[in-house]
Amino acid sequence: MTRPLRTALAALLALAPAGAAPAADGEALYVQNCALCHTVDGRGFPPGIPALKGSANLADPFTLVANTHAGGAYMPPFPALGAEEIAAIATYVRGAWGNGLGPVTTEEVAALMATTADAAAPAPRTIWDGVYSRDQAARGQQVARGACGLCHGSRLNGVPDDNDMKPGPPLARAYFLRVWDGRTLGAAFTYSKWTMPQANPGFLPDEDYAAVVAYMLSLTGAPPGAEPLPADARALGYITIGPKP
Repeated sequence: MTRPLRTALAALLALAPAGAAPAADGEALYVQNCALCHTVDGRGFPPGIPALKGSANLADPFTLVANTHAGGAYMPPFPALGAEEIAAIATYVRGAWGNGLGPVTTEEVAALMATTADAAAPAPRTIWDGVYSRDQAARGQQVARGACGLCHGSRLNGVPDDNDMKPGPPLARAYFLRVWDGRTLGAAFTYSKWTMPQANPGFLPDEDYAAVVAYMLSLTGAPPGAEPLPADARALGYITIGPKP
């Protein structure tokens, strides 16, 4: 992770911790839930995480609301957000960064959400509910040594700026819980896939990115379960990251 990106991440955390109580403030909600992947200035990480600044897809509120509520190919859903919060985010995004599009009402969003409800959506869980398998975490350890270790250390403890290696923050333990508190494994999966490793983001199979996330959970102390994490942003969007209960 480059120093500008680390600085931007620190600024996001200072502005609005993900665990903060929701409020009908579109900009604050965007920072809490969307800016880590789509960035504060709406430029995203194309092509995997598209830019929202100047996006033609914002003209139809349905796409924005459907993706936020139910998720997309690599976009996790945000099941904890209600119609008022999604309307606030949609209104902010449509009007920010020179997009110049009009607001979306809570009533409009509620109607759109009703048409995109997923009857097969999994029950919400947390990382402490045994959501990955031991074998998957072991596979993730092997992948992380080659793909992540140069910047984040062999044990994902991070690499300081004054080291001969490329500097990168920790990816597990207390730092992981603090940065991702209140967010979901879906967001962590999508962010990892489309931004890491910096030299060639997205080059690993989806299953390898999911395995690395499982390894991060094992290092953080989250217990394993019988089944591996799905390599699917939508399914992972129903697993919340947070401190141990």
